[in-house]
Amino acid sequence: MNQIRAAHRHAPGVTPWDPSSVFVLKSLLYPLAASGSLGVALFVCHEPFQHSYFLIAVIAFLATADFLDVAPLQYELARSATLGSLFNLATQWLVVIGFIWILITLSDMQDRFDQRVLLTWAGITPLVLWLSQLGAQQVLRAMGPRAIASRNAVIIGQNELGNVLARELKRHASLRVNLLGFFDDQQGDAPLLGDPSRLPQFIVRNDVQMVYITWPMAREARILELLETLRDSTASIYFVPDVSVANLIQARIDFVNGIPLVGVCESPFYGIRGLAKRVCDIVLSSVMIAVLAPVFVACAIGVRRSGPGPIVFQQRRYGLDGKEITVYKFRSMSVTEDGAHTYTQVIRNDSRVTPFGAFIRKTSLDELPQLFNVLEGSMSLVGPRPHAVAVNEQYRRLISGYMVRHKVKPGITGWAQVNGFRGGDDLESMKNRVAADLEYLRNWSLGLDIAILLKTVTLVWADRRAF
Repeated sequence: MNQIRAAHRHAPGVTPWDPSSVFVLKSLLYPLAASGSLGVALFVCHEPFQHSYFLIAVIAFLATADFLDVAPLQYELARSATLGSLFNLATQWLVVIGFIWILITLSDMQDRFDQRVLLTWAGITPLVLWLSQLGAQQVLRAMGPRAIASRNAVIIGQNELGNVLARELKRHASLRVNLLGFFDDQQGDAPLLGDPSRLPQFIVRNDVQMVYITWPMAREARILELLETLRDSTASIYFVPDVSVANLIQARIDFVNGIPLVGVCESPFYGIRGLAKRVCDIVLSSVMIAVLAPVFVACAIGVRRSGPGPIVFQQRRYGLDGKEITVYKFRSMSVTEDGAHTYTQVIRNDSRVTPFGAFIRKTSLDELPQLFNVLEGSMSLVGPRPHAVAVNEQYRRLISGYMVRHKVKPGITGWAQVNGFRGGDDLESMKNRVAADLEYLRNWSLGLDIAILLKTVTLVWADRRAF
């Protein structure tokens, strides 16, 4: 039962019971820090504040407010205020400053800005954001949880979901929820406050302000009956849906014209997050293709001299949303299979692998042409590795959630590969790989992608299992 913990990790930093001052602090901290750091850059470079700088300050304010969201401040010591959060802020700011640079370039306004100011601003802002978060965190800790009035609460439903909710409410003192106990019409492991029929009187006598209902949706009639008895109460009532039957991927609540929706399986790349990942893919793949051009030429010559056949091998695999894509690789074997109907996994000392092919497979140089897949948009630098169509059709029936990994574009490298789950065609290896891919989808961030890319570079030469 990890749904509540997952929701708590990904919940917005602003809560309904935050005082107005805390609401403003959390919401405006990053935008004001990003805009203010431009003033610092102007001061350091001895440049006057002109209208053109005011324009990009406003753009930075709006872009930072949307992309970085609210500051993750807590009344307890924030775990997010670490060097890891500095790295995440830096990667997110890189996207914002890239967006501003594109606007300046397309508007042909480069001559209105001092390059020293822009470079200084781009360099110091992540540190300013991080330091502002640390400072605001100290202010919030000084205020203490008592800045929020305590609220009495009860839980309807002494079940597994209710017990998890109770533990989370007690564990996070900053929520300032005083849990009085459980109501249920069936006795559980711990003493009950009573039958739900007694709840209206209990609310009045004990000044209960929050009621959490954790009964399963199957008890709809009983829930409606309970809500009817609470119509005369002023307590806030929350229904906690039991979605434990679902393997949550990027769970969030959304609305369609006012109709609430609970997303239980969604791509992490929606809105500006998707744009950020795509921009990074285009920029990094372009740079890598340019830098590695001599390696491309050397590999092409080596493949051509290794034997008859195409230099670049094309194979059909599943991409985004399970649609077929064509993946490019330097040919490493004397035979080729498009993988549409059958696919024979390469094994150690496979006779089909050429001597030069063994070298480029060992060093992963055979994957280099997939940078063009990234550039064209059918793949990403980081994501679940694409499998041949025949492999997909085999394992989608054997592994629960297998096709969920196709909610995102496949990658040249991924979380599974840097955690030792590269290769292996048996069921257990594939289960481990899929589990790692789903973990990546749940926890995606731009910082995680960068970390995976860096770790991939270190593993290429040290992976003894590659063949």
